[in-house]
Amino acid sequence: MWGFFLTLLNKETYLDLFQSFVVGLVQGITEFLPISSTAHVRIIPSLLGWNDPGAAVTAVTQLGTLAAVLVFFKNDLWSLTQAGAKSIVQFRQRSQWDVETLRRIKLAWFIVLGTLPIGIFGLAFKHQIENDLRSLSIIGWSLIGLALLLGLAEVVAKHRRKIEEMNFLDTQVIGLAQAVALIPGASRSGVTITAGLFLGLTRESAARFSFLLSVPAILASGLLELKELLQHGIGDEGLFNLIVATVVAGVVGYLSIAFLIRWLQTRSTLIFIVYRIVLGILVLFLASHQIIR
Repeated sequence: MWGFFLTLLNKETYLDLFQSFVVGLVQGITEFLPISSTAHVRIIPSLLGWNDPGAAVTAVTQLGTLAAVLVFFKNDLWSLTQAGAKSIVQFRQRSQWDVETLRRIKLAWFIVLGTLPIGIFGLAFKHQIENDLRSLSIIGWSLIGLALLLGLAEVVAKHRRKIEEMNFLDTQVIGLAQAVALIPGASRSGVTITAGLFLGLTRESAARFSFLLSVPAILASGLLELKELLQHGIGDEGLFNLIVATVVAGVVGYLSIAFLIRWLQTRSTLIFIVYRIVLGILVLFLASHQIIR
């Protein structure tokens, strides 16, 4: 067994090559589905008798899923990047901007501003997120709680508004919801899609904005944790395993995005709601009987 991520989280964590592949696979499948990747990366290793890979490993492998978002939404992201740059460089010529340019500039800045809440809360509660909040009981209740909120959102949602119709308040509400995803088991896509549905967005629009909003947060947290891991010294084998997990997460994540977008075009999130509740109950049962830790 190869030493991996020594001294991280004040305990030893070991991942061999096969375990790294499994972690990447789980991360890729669950990152964009509203079922919580963090919960699954915590639960599945426990069921298999492995140590918790840790919040840092999850954050770094999310760089793979970030690559999936960048590829899948490359046209949207390039357009928004250009619009954001134009809003700064050509601000004095703003009276000449057409309606489409203004729409793209507005959305670009909405994504930037919507990222602030998770950045603030992530830095303020970094220790708790990486340690105390990874409790299986917290994950179990988070899975169930978000499922109930998502179910309520499906009941009251009007499914009328598109991304183009979003305003500043909408982005801050969804941004605050994204900060809730710092609690393991909540799910980044789950909470942001839920908030979007409460705000009247169509399921597809809520999912698309959720994915676009995730880019700055995943990039920042992934690079920060990668820097800390490298500073601790993970060795060549540990780094290789981390790369494997990240690449697998990226490839599978791309397929996961395509699946969810297609699914939400014609179907509700009911299947994910039921899955979350069943999994949450199972986790609480297994944890209470110390079958998994």
